[in-house]
Amino acid sequence: MKIELKKDFKWALVVPTSMGVRITPVNGQPVHSSSMFMMHVSSAESNVASVSSFLGLPVKVLTTFVKDSPIARMIKDNLAGRHIAYEGIEVEQGSPWGYRHQFNIADSGYGSRGPRVQNDRAGEVGRTLNVRDFDLNRLFVSEGVQILHLSGLIAALSPETSNFCLELARAAKKHGTRISFDLNYRASFWLNREKELSAAFAEIASLSDILVGNEEDFQLCLGIKGPEEGGKDLAAKIGSFKEMISRVKKSFPGASVFGTTLRQVISTNEHLWGAIMLEGENWHVVEPREIHVLDRIGGGDGFVGGMLYAILKGWEPEKWIQFGWATGALATTVVTDYAEPADEEQVWSIWKGNARVRR
Repeated sequence: MKIELKKDFKWALVVPTSMGVRITPVNGQPVHSSSMFMMHVSSAESNVASVSSFLGLPVKVLTTFVKDSPIARMIKDNLAGRHIAYEGIEVEQGSPWGYRHQFNIADSGYGSRGPRVQNDRAGEVGRTLNVRDFDLNRLFVSEGVQILHLSGLIAALSPETSNFCLELARAAKKHGTRISFDLNYRASFWLNREKELSAAFAEIASLSDILVGNEEDFQLCLGIKGPEEGGKDLAAKIGSFKEMISRVKKSFPGASVFGTTLRQVISTNEHLWGAIMLEGENWHVVEPREIHVLDRIGGGDGFVGGMLYAILKGWEPEKWIQFGWATGALATTVVTDYAEPADEEQVWSIWKGNARVRR
């Protein structure tokens, strides 16, 4: 089946997000014993958008900035360099203890030492995202959007952002924009807000055309029974994952595409990477295959970004999961946490297992 997309549009993909920076030690070292770090712009949702933006589709993020902040300037310049348009108000910092952009401090791990990530989100300006700061009629009617991609990270960030995502989803549905929702459960975001967020996530999921999540996401965000335990062999558990996705589809029949990634960690730098997608009544499976990992952060976002790009391009459904698998694998080979595909050929070479030199 094909997902029918708007024909008259300015934006292929729009994503709400809270932008920040990621700080990572060089040479795969731990944070606590490092003296040299790289800092780059990051957010899960802009990571998804990067696949389409680097491959030439018109993409926009909806966000908010700290006024006169050098980090905000860095973020804007980075988004421009990624060919991503942005829209968002400027918020006064207020004081040294006021608003700021989030910091993500990440040890990538190496070999037998697993990654460790610390989120430092005190005073995060993205928590103030509010629907009144955006003209939804202009966005969805005058300009037009093919796919709105929402993340559970933004939907759970604060009561304001939960309402923001709900209003975006309602407006998108009203005006014929397709909705993609990656559940992205985080326990710390849900603490003491379980009832409120369960209701919000269920409504967004009910409006969505594309639902993405892992077994924990579907269980803890939507209350869907997860896959049966079956040891560490992912390939042997694929049937159980299919049963879980079938339960999600039964609970949210308005969606037509359901996806989940499969990951088995052999070591920090060697994973088995696979995926399952249900499109209509058709199953598409990528059996777990070995990939070599420089930094695992962003692999899941890369998968979603590639899958959405393939849908936007109008390809046959079997290519959606293949391209998503390959862009997810691509994201794990770079020091940023977003994929920067040079062209479609590079992505398909990854899918085919062709790592030979191209001259």
